[in-house]
Formats: sequence, C-alpha cells, structure tokens
Amino acid sequence: MKAWPAELRCSHACMWVNDSTAMGLALDQARQAIALGEIPVGAVVIDAQGQVLGAGHNRTIIDHDPTAHAEIVALRAAAKNMENYRLPGLHLYVTLEPCVMCMGALMHARLAQVVFGAADPKTGACGSVLDISTYRQLNHHTQVRGGVMANACGALLSSFFRERRAQARAQRDQSKR
Repeated sequence: MKAWPAELRCSHACMWVNDSTAMGLALDQARQAIALGEIPVGAVVIDAQGQVLGAGHNRTIIDHDPTAHAEIVALRAAAKNMENYRLPGLHLYVTLEPCVMCMGALMHARLAQVVFGAADPKTGACGSVLDISTYRQLNHHTQVRGGVMANACGALLSSFFRERRAQARAQRDQSKR
C-alpha cells in the first residue's frame, strides 16, 4: 500500500486536500491501459488515511471480460485487500464517468464517494446519461463529484481514439494498394 505524503492528507475522514494527486494516480493507471492496447481509463480506491487500497485500468480486451472496467478492477483489488466486499468510507477516483454497471457495483460496495474526471456523454451514469446515485428507490447511495482534471482525462481519451482512427485509416489505405 502506498501512503500519501502527510502534507496531502486532510484531517477530515472524507475530504482530500489534493484531488489532483489522486486523479494523477488514476491517470497513471490509464496510461498503463494504453500500453496494453486498452481504452485508457484508470481508477484508484483510497481510504481516509491516504492509503491506496486498490488500483486498476481497463482490462476488457486482454482478459476477455466485459466487466473488467477500471473501476471494477480497482474495486476488486480493494475488496481483496480489505478482505471485505463492503468498503464504507473509501473513495474511488476514476478518469472517466462510470457506466451503469460500475456505479451499481460501487454503490453496492458502499463507497463514500466516487470522483471522476471526464464526463461520458454516451454511457455515463453519474449525470451525463443517467444519474444512478440520485435514485431514491435504491437502498445504498454514494456521493459523486465530477470534472476533476476533466481536461487531462479527456485529452488522454481523445488522443487515444484519434491515434486509433489514424491507424485504421492507414491500414485501409495500405490494403487498397
């Protein structure tokens, strides 16, 4: 486990002094996904003492697993580390707004807070398409904040998809010759 430097920790159990440091760790995970040919989404689960309890990036392609989103990978690591499927008081930082599947898992884990970077206008379940955390009928809720380092998170995704489209064009052009 990696402790945050003392100057970045907050004395309040549920507040972080430096969101950019936590999101920076999630961005590091997203960059690891790029190296594996995965969509660059990364996540970290952090406790109130500043310990990173779980980290992950998208692994859907390499694991042949449609549920291997960054949030789920980080959540599984944290649950294993804590030896508990319930993770009250913990915070998840993720570079892209979670989908419905991920938000469901995060809420069932009883996380205190989910913090995301870039909004996802196609599948986002924290306000972009749906806002699962506001459904009163659900018996578990978590706080959600978005837009933390949104430009950096969005730029990483945009760059990845721009390069992927350029590669596809180059392959099409090559096959026409």
